[in-house]
Amino acid sequence: MRKTLGAAFAAATVVTALVPGTSQAESSDLKWGTCPADMSPGIPVPPGMQCTTLKVPLDYRNPSGRKIDIAVSRLASKQPDQRRGVLLVNPGGPSAGLGYPATLVAAKLPQSVLDSYDVIGFDPRGIGHSTPVTCDLTAEQQLYGNIPPYAKSAADVAERAAKVQQIAKQCWSSKTSALLPHISTANTARDLDQIRSALGEAKASYLGASWGTHLGAVYTTLFPERSDRIVLDSNLPPGGWDYPSERLWGQGVEDRLPDFAAYVAANFREYGLGRTPAQVTAKYHELAARLDKKPVVAPDTVWDGAVLRLITFGYLYGAAQMPMLAEVWKSLAANQPPPPPPGNSQSVAEGADQLISGRYAMICNDSRWPTSVKTYQRAVAVDRLRYPLFGAAGANIQPCAYWPDAIEAPVRVSDNGPANVLMVQNLRDPATPLAAARQMRRALGQRATMVTADEGGHGVYLFGRNRCANYPVTTFLTTGIRPAHDYTCSAAAAPR
Repeated sequence: MRKTLGAAFAAATVVTALVPGTSQAESSDLKWGTCPADMSPGIPVPPGMQCTTLKVPLDYRNPSGRKIDIAVSRLASKQPDQRRGVLLVNPGGPSAGLGYPATLVAAKLPQSVLDSYDVIGFDPRGIGHSTPVTCDLTAEQQLYGNIPPYAKSAADVAERAAKVQQIAKQCWSSKTSALLPHISTANTARDLDQIRSALGEAKASYLGASWGTHLGAVYTTLFPERSDRIVLDSNLPPGGWDYPSERLWGQGVEDRLPDFAAYVAANFREYGLGRTPAQVTAKYHELAARLDKKPVVAPDTVWDGAVLRLITFGYLYGAAQMPMLAEVWKSLAANQPPPPPPGNSQSVAEGADQLISGRYAMICNDSRWPTSVKTYQRAVAVDRLRYPLFGAAGANIQPCAYWPDAIEAPVRVSDNGPANVLMVQNLRDPATPLAAARQMRRALGQRATMVTADEGGHGVYLFGRNRCANYPVTTFLTTGIRPAHDYTCSAAAAPR
């Protein structure tokens, strides 16, 4: 389990030096075939789903130069008379998304949407079945994935700094180091446009969640005239996954933990962790402090306070994970190691290095991170007090502090383009909190409207219960009718 924690939770108009106009895809004669067996572990592949590989430029400044592979999947509409075009989908991460159409079908993507579009998944460059990158990460370096550990002191930050400096060194001395400068959200957005072109479509619609909201915002900023209907679900700020957005995790956990505390308190007889939400929250601080001093040691995991905080952050993503998180707390409260998580941990561990490495490349190239260790130490001290649940993790240092300058300035998301963006957002999201969505909403201006749901967790459309928030997404994708103004859906709109 120690080897797979990181991967489990790894489960963010104007360009100063804009790349010249992108060329068309190398070939529109795509050869569709069987999808990889590991594309969507544990999720059935819908009948008719196919996969292919598209060649795209590694460096869009030199479109005739070296090419890399982008893995693409397609779940074609079976109703040609109702088909509107293609719907590019991305699950966030940045993670592999080749199997995401299967995930959406399993989550009950409405038949009206499936009839209206060929649903197109893909693995972003550097990740999954697309041309991958590696940092040759050890099992220890994979432990926290791309989420820094909770820092109890300035000394913890300094210790982490030495470790992430080594990770950055490994990335840039690996066999794939020549690819690293070109792994970015902007280039991934250009890859999306190559997919659109290869599919023979004049425009593309898009549905993206989490980091996928940043990708979608960048795509529709670079290619507003080729953007059809754009849905952004659980939103990063316009700068993507950068250091300020990472610090927002502290706010997100403060927003979301009360939902879990209420659930645990309501089930006191089963868990015994507190009769009131306040008592449950106090138990969290008590457990974390105790584990900081004396971890619970199991053969495969050292359950210290940092691991408890990481597990809590990850399991706050969805209501279905609350019973599992409560069992973790209950076991640790009894000084017992928790049971292993469900699923195939081995398959997760095998792809962890490549996933985590690709993610570091993407986020470190997308923005400039502070380079001074003291800056992180000060931020950790502030956020430990401001957001005591998780702030000292979100403010901790990443390998991006030791990353070379990017070869291209980040894309600045703007309101220049058609009014064709619909944002949906939970009020209490631990990973992309409401504060982040409001920033994105301001950046998109008149291009967007936003529907918020009085709900907790990461993910609104299909993965949340709020019908009021799900309805406008399906309506927009199938009819083009978008809410005329921003509004909030009450908790009463969610069936109990």
